[in-house]
Formats: sequence, structure tokens, C-alpha cells
Amino acid sequence: MNESQHVLSTLLRPRADHDRREKLIRAVLLLFSAVSIFTTLGIIAVLLRETLLFFQEVSIVEFFTETRWTPLFASKKFGVLPLVNGTVLVAAGAMLIALPLGLLAAIYLSEYASDRARKILKPMLEVLAGVPTVVYGYFALTFVTPLLQKIWPQTQAFNALSASIVMGFMILPLVASLSEDAMSAVPQSLRQAAYALGATRFEVTLRTVVPAALSGISAAFILAVSRAIGETMIVAIAAGQQPKLTLNPLQSIETMTAYIVQVSLGDTPQQSIAYKTIFAVGMLLFMMTLMMNLISNWLTRRYREVYE
Repeated sequence: MNESQHVLSTLLRPRADHDRREKLIRAVLLLFSAVSIFTTLGIIAVLLRETLLFFQEVSIVEFFTETRWTPLFASKKFGVLPLVNGTVLVAAGAMLIALPLGLLAAIYLSEYASDRARKILKPMLEVLAGVPTVVYGYFALTFVTPLLQKIWPQTQAFNALSASIVMGFMILPLVASLSEDAMSAVPQSLRQAAYALGATRFEVTLRTVVPAALSGISAAFILAVSRAIGETMIVAIAAGQQPKLTLNPLQSIETMTAYIVQVSLGDTPQQSIAYKTIFAVGMLLFMMTLMMNLISNWLTRRYREVYE
């Protein structure tokens, strides 16, 4: 009996060791997940606390309706609309470049390019995403802006258009790569069925592949918009620091991220009202990007095509 128990314990020992290793791995993974979650919650808590302190001194109605933003001047005005206007203006200009060009690049890579061309072109396209944004910013200021001034002499040295153009090319790989992945996931059987009905390659692409990959393409578009809204260095260098309500992209403007950079340089006293504006603007920016990400997730779930 003792010998049988010894044999049984010997056989069960590897299983027990395996279970302990699995529990250890599960605990480590849970710890890493908890660190990211609590870091996010900590950031939100800091933003929320300072934002509430800001709104104890400034009316929330003034913050969202006032058309002047001068918290660093003697005559202080706290209307965030000029910063939102500058952010949306630059992001919209970037989208006009990144979305159509990115989608066309994705269509070519997915439907027209050979395997060899795809292996060469896609990594080359994604290299653009690895260029530091500060390089893009100085490229916009020293190269794109002088070109724009030759075309439109009234273009200011710091302007929204040059920042939009360069930002559009910066986020183009994001749109192209994610859209190409979505279209590549469409089963070949759908393409073959369309070809069997007499459709051309162009018709198959526009009427079969793109609609089937719509959820992924839409998510790529919205993530690109979110990336453009949160971009900092390009707009801080090339777009200027003059918050104003304007739709003229040739004028100098200021975005929300550029303002945060301006006030965070260390000259603003802590706990002053100007210091607290950083967190109020940051919270608004966080809510905007969070909303874009939620919309992206909803579109992915709502229009996802499931294939067997």
C-alpha cells in the first residue's frame, strides 16, 4: 500500500508542479494588466481632480461658450473654443490627405500589388510612422511653409495648412496598414464569387471587398482622426500659438496640445489658475479621444462581418 501511494504521488508531482507554474504565470499576467489599468485610473484621477479645482474658479458655461482664450494675459478669458477650433481645423486638413490616400494605398496593396511588391512597399510605407514627430514639425516649418508662401503669399510663417499636410502624411501609414489588414481578411471565396458573376477587378474591389471590410476601414479612419487630434509636436512647431476662431488654414492658430506644451514649460506657477487650465484642456482632449475610440469599437462590433 505504501509503495502504491509512493508511485501515485510520483505520478501526480509533475501535474502539481505544472499547476503551480500556471498559477504563477496567471498571477504575473494579472499583475501586468492591473498596472496598466491602475495607471490609466491614476491619470484620470489627477485630470479629474485638477479639472474640478479649475471649474471652482471658472464657470463651465464660460469655458464652453466664451470665444477668447487668454489665461496667461492680465485680462483673463477662459473660452476653450479657439483651441478646439484649431485642433479640429488641423485634424480635418490631415484627414483630407490621409483618408483618401491611405485607402487608395490599402486597395492597391490588397487587391493589385503582387506578393513581392507588397512585401517591399508596405514596410516602406510604414517607415513614415517611425519618423519622430519633431522631425515632421520642423519639416513643415522649414520646407512646406515656404512652398505655401510661394503659392499664397499671405500665408503666415506659422499656419494650420502646413501642419495639416505633414500630419496627413504622418498618419497615412496608420490608415493604409489597418485598412489593408481589414481587406486582406476578406475571404477569397467572396472575390471568386464576384468574378464568377462577371465582375471586373475594379468592381470586385469597390462592391465586394471594401463593403466587406467596412468595419475595419471605419475603425482605421476613426483611430487616425484620434491620432491627429492628439498630435503635439507638429502643431506646436508649425501651427503657432495664437488661439483664434478661424477657418482660414493659412493663418496661425493654436491647438489644445500646443497650448499644453506652451504652459508646461515650467514658467507657470503651480496651483495658479493658468496652471489648472492645463488639466482642464487635457481632460477635454482626453474625452474627445476617448469618444473617438469608443465610436471605433462600436463600429467594429456593429458592422463586423463573420465568415466561416
